[in-house]
Amino acid sequence: MNSHFYSLKKKRKKKKYLKKKVYSLFRDVLGNFYLVKRFLIFTFGWITYNRYHGFNRLKLKGTENLKKLPDNKVLFVSNHQTYFADVFAMFHVFCSVKNGFINTIKNPIYLFNPKVNLYYVADKKTMNNGFLGKLLTYSGAVTVKRTWKGKKNNDNNGRLLYEINRMGKAINDGWLITFPQGTTKKFAPGRRGIVHVIRKYKPIVVPIVLDGFKKSFDKKGIKIIRKEIFQKMQFKKPIKLDFKKDTTEKIMNKIMDSIEQSNKYK
Repeated sequence: MNSHFYSLKKKRKKKKYLKKKVYSLFRDVLGNFYLVKRFLIFTFGWITYNRYHGFNRLKLKGTENLKKLPDNKVLFVSNHQTYFADVFAMFHVFCSVKNGFINTIKNPIYLFNPKVNLYYVADKKTMNNGFLGKLLTYSGAVTVKRTWKGKKNNDNNGRLLYEINRMGKAINDGWLITFPQGTTKKFAPGRRGIVHVIRKYKPIVVPIVLDGFKKSFDKKGIKIIRKEIFQKMQFKKPIKLDFKKDTTEKIMNKIMDSIEQSNKYK
């Protein structure tokens, strides 16, 4: 009787595993279909290409450091200058690096073979505002609610845990981009929620420093303000963290220093 029970249990586990395996072949960890995701990255890539390698130029530094990174468990922390243009540019860069190009996006052939296990943290309200935001959400956005702007309550605590878990799924599956300041305002303080994510999932943390995007685009990063701008994107070496000794404040300070948004860069 027991052997029959364990045999059934084993079959159910195997069936569940196979079902999960088939599911993961067609969808990412957020439930987005890979086929649709590839199409969106390709389409938005072609539409935005001239914004970074046409009438404007994206100057890259340090992408050789990305070649040494594993395919998952990587968290990118960056300053933020526009809602969408920053992320558009990063998709170009990461796809370019995946296809063997270093410090350049001049060969858009990389859009035919995009990096699909790439995710980014975005404000839920911004992404739900309009058709474009909803489309971009499907390309890999982990949407979060800005709980620090509202009243603190148990619902917010529950949402924070849910959002941390979703970020964790993205990190475990691939690369996650986040903007610790949660705003495009220069030298705004970092939000400590990202430190909780780092402590829990222990990813490799890579800093990105952006410049020139505010001069090129409006706040949303859609409308072109000026042309012939040299935008800059620098990838630094991973931040050295000691999870046993470093306090939350110390980790936050290291992040803000690395993305050049601490007081000493004012």
